Amino acid sequence: MKVKILTIKKWFCYLIFYYFIISINFVYANIEIPSSPNPVGSGARAIGMGGAFIAVADDATAASWNPGGLIQLDKPELSIMYTILKRIEDNSIGILPDASGNQSINIDQINYLSFSYPFNLKYNMICSINYQHLYDFNRNWSFPVNLKSIDTTQNSFFHYNQEGSLSAIGTAFCIEMTNKFSFGISINIWNSWLDNNDWKQTSNENGQIEVVISEQLNIIDRYNYEIQREQEYFFKGYNANIGMLWEITNQLSFGAIYKLPFRGDLERHYSSFTTVKYPGLEPQFLPNNGVYNEKLDMPMSYGFGLTYRFSDNFTISADIYKTHWQDFIQRDSEGNEISPITGTLTSNADIDPTHQVRLGAEYLLIKSKCVIPLRCGLFYDPAPAQTSPDDYYGFSLGSGFWYGPYLYDIAYQYRFGNDVGDQLMKGYGFSQDVNEHSIYMSMIYHF
Repeated sequence: MKVKILTIKKWFCYLIFYYFIISINFVYANIEIPSSPNPVGSGARAIGMGGAFIAVADDATAASWNPGGLIQLDKPELSIMYTILKRIEDNSIGILPDASGNQSINIDQINYLSFSYPFNLKYNMICSINYQHLYDFNRNWSFPVNLKSIDTTQNSFFHYNQEGSLSAIGTAFCIEMTNKFSFGISINIWNSWLDNNDWKQTSNENGQIEVVISEQLNIIDRYNYEIQREQEYFFKGYNANIGMLWEITNQLSFGAIYKLPFRGDLERHYSSFTTVKYPGLEPQFLPNNGVYNEKLDMPMSYGFGLTYRFSDNFTISADIYKTHWQDFIQRDSEGNEISPITGTLTSNADIDPTHQVRLGAEYLLIKSKCVIPLRCGLFYDPAPAQTSPDDYYGFSLGSGFWYGPYLYDIAYQYRFGNDVGDQLMKGYGFSQDVNEHSIYMSMIYHF
């Protein structure tokens, strides 16, 4: 029995080694945002134009792109948008070749709701109430973990799931300062009134570890183990967006949006449960849990757009948008400042801002009783990462049907990134190719 107790102690050393190397470096090392971390706005019409909508912003989704463009709505509008998304992550893990391969997830959800109402009190004005889905955290990975060292062999299976989202409920107001210039502001509440503003990470790792005690005597100990971990984040806060729209000429317009930085409350619930089973002995259990009150600093971002109308039928637009991701900081309960992107102290993180570039076009087939739009767009949508941003590109196509007070729009977007995401598993030779296919459907009703 004494020998077995010594063996168990030795095995615990190996278990702790593998536990920290695999589980902590892979899971919960950072706040993972698998979707685009740069949400600008919503609406199938805007997405169909590649998201180049800051200087267009002339429908009910304007509050999400540029509240300064809301003044262009001359009737009350109700809008709703629905999204269907498939994300495929082709992972390559250098030291775990058996774990490499495709992982995918499917999502469908309401992306946007709004009601806008124009009125006149000496000046033309408009206000709106909006719900916008902003960040998607969904990810689902399953793979084997087979490792071998001089005297230890690990054969196990790992399952990791992350699900949840962040959204905001807001109100926007816009006023026409002159017949060429308008100014708008939106106030957003990040809370769980309409949607759960939280995300959860869970993992399960189970398998067997063999430890060679003596090669000469052929003594090998085998241990079964299971590690279950769960971490859930609850976020709430407030922020404001300021926008303006300037009609420089009848054909050319300039738009700008500024999203103020803010500090939100982040409540983190953590629990883990490790089970060790050694033949002939009672299972050993290692529970751990806690609740931590933290802060999350959301970064400043801003963008500019130009649109040119060649005619009533044809419009082109271009946007550039910058986000200061170096100011995205998680402040833990002990006051440490951590970069959620790398999972390290901010002093060890080297994060640069990202710059989006978006181009779009819209052509209207104007019939006697309806309008059929044709749209397309291109974009560069990088994600923040250590040293330099990960490059993501994409294109979109869109159309729809406008009849009377009803506007129906649909868009397809393809977003991809190659050799990205190495911060997810530092030291493992990790990278991934990401492919996202999205369909956006919008319905707008003019009262």
